Amino acid sequence: MSTLILSCNTGQGHNSCAQAIKEYYDSVNEQCVIKDALSFISLPLSKFISWGHVTIYRKCHFLFRIGYKYSEKHPTLFKESSAIYHLLSLGANKAYDYIISSDFDKIICTHPFASLMMTEIKKKYNLSLPISLIATDYTCNPGTKESDVDIHFIPHKLLLNTFENEDIKETDICISGIPIRQMFYKKTNKNEAKKALNLDNNKKHLLIMCGSMGCGPIKKIAKGLIEYTNDNFDITIVCGTNNKLKKSLKKRYSSNKNVKILGYVKNISLLMDGADLYLTKPGGISVTEASTKNLPMVFINAVAGCEEYNKMFFIQRGGAKTGKSIDEIISISINLLEDENKLNEMCRCLSLLPKNNASEIIYNKMKNLSEN
Repeated sequence: MSTLILSCNTGQGHNSCAQAIKEYYDSVNEQCVIKDALSFISLPLSKFISWGHVTIYRKCHFLFRIGYKYSEKHPTLFKESSAIYHLLSLGANKAYDYIISSDFDKIICTHPFASLMMTEIKKKYNLSLPISLIATDYTCNPGTKESDVDIHFIPHKLLLNTFENEDIKETDICISGIPIRQMFYKKTNKNEAKKALNLDNNKKHLLIMCGSMGCGPIKKIAKGLIEYTNDNFDITIVCGTNNKLKKSLKKRYSSNKNVKILGYVKNISLLMDGADLYLTKPGGISVTEASTKNLPMVFINAVAGCEEYNKMFFIQRGGAKTGKSIDEIISISINLLEDENKLNEMCRCLSLLPKNNASEIIYNKMKNLSEN
């Protein structure tokens, strides 16, 4: 008996969430498998959707914003009679066969597409396994309401009303937090982290990262910041999988000893520990990682949509700021780097937020459900 985590190749956040849960399962020697729900429909379709998602994020992010807002205003898009539901149901037979043949006893979904597919399987085959859906953003995403699952794992108690307003019963909700990798619950002393990263302890360190895909106006923001700061601050820019961005920035700033240009990194936890300020887009996973580290944030509103809710959640809690333009974002970032008191206050605000080990909570809850 083991647990199946159904993710979706629509952005790395859902996969990162799945990996974080599997990491915990592995640590307690429990079998756990991650599968892309869309692959049960068609592997080429999954790859196409993944490619389309990356392309939209990097080049046409306004389409994501429009699409998300439209789906919020038209909840019938995910009902049983909808085209989206019908498309997802095409993978139901194959997914069911895989679940039964692999003897899974619990299903965890990290995307509403996966939970909608499981909703069809549950209806069609009368499947009685415990099924859950994890909210990877600080809101109730479209498709959640139409998902017939046993438990909804949500990021924070302040979101209870948001989910209840979508007719989800409080008894079907568990406040877990968003799953992140275990390394983010550990903290290296800032001076030690800076030393390990070959950074100057006497200078503030600005960490810039705009998702694993390196989207958003990073080049324009970097130009403004670097021109102003000169050698007053250290700046690390993480480009993720965006090799084109990395190559362009390296060509321009390789001679600047205070600027580091990185691609895909595995030491993001250490980079956060060595940072004084984090300039990022408000993706659900990345803001949770930074919040767990009590790292003040400045948000780039790169794609909006569900990230708009993440942005507002942390701004309202006092742990983040943002601007309406690139110039304003640059100005706010510089102002914070020059004001220790403001940074400390943002750290204090973030320290008041829960630091739940979400994967552990999810593991225990799902175990209890399967035993009852």
